[in-house]
Amino acid sequence: MSPFTGSATGTKEWRHLRLTLDSGVATVTLARPEKLNALTFGAYADLRDLLAELAREGSVRAMVLGGEGRGFCSGGDVDDIIGATLAMDTRQLLDFNRMTGQVVRALRECPFPVVAAVHGAAAGAGAVLALAADFRVADPSARFSFLFTKVGLSGGDMGAAYLLPRVVGLGHATRLLMLGEPVRAAEAERIGLISKLVDEGRAAAEAAALARRLADGPALALAQTKALLTAELDMPLGASIEMDAATQALLMNSADYAEFHAAFTARRPPGWQGR
Repeated sequence: MSPFTGSATGTKEWRHLRLTLDSGVATVTLARPEKLNALTFGAYADLRDLLAELAREGSVRAMVLGGEGRGFCSGGDVDDIIGATLAMDTRQLLDFNRMTGQVVRALRECPFPVVAAVHGAAAGAGAVLALAADFRVADPSARFSFLFTKVGLSGGDMGAAYLLPRVVGLGHATRLLMLGEPVRAAEAERIGLISKLVDEGRAAAEAAALARRLADGPALALAQTKALLTAELDMPLGASIEMDAATQALLMNSADYAEFHAAFTARRPPGWQGR
């Protein structure tokens, strides 16, 4: 995402989510606990715009995405979204579905790692938001459900048919997207859907600790690693190797690369600058 901005100023207050910033770590909390953090049109749009602003602003080096209350996110709000979409024409429906996909694309393309802190339900769009994160830290209460076929829609919503086979393999992805059955934490860990399974009630704290570790690390190297992981999913090996070579050549001119050598020589921890 480009750091260059036009006339628009940064958003001072977000209506549909809660944002806190702490020394390079952004914590984004879906805050509709009475509705299991079900997403509205405004919540999708806020997530899309927030991720773009954080990427342009440049001080965020890691992000935690979590949900308030009993669960992570129960997906799109049935009353506010499904009811409304029944009255939309094709152009409006395409605009809406493109917007939800833009949220997932922003999560994959933002220049900092995203850690999803999952407890309770991660259903429908909520499951895809967690899937689009770089890490999923979950406690035993977590359950993932890709519910799209349950409402008569394609299981390949918001990039799920692209991302899920690459995380858990085609066989598991076919089962999860076609049947829409819940996957509880133990199985999610077994098939690779969860990055780290933690003790009950510890998902938010462990996700925050991981985000802090990432934020204190070599931010430029992490950003480029994330970019390559996404870009090279569909590349032939030769193109991937060439992209890796070009990226390493650029990073070998970075201050962090020189700092590693200086720190190694002086037998001290490196002071990463992220440039």
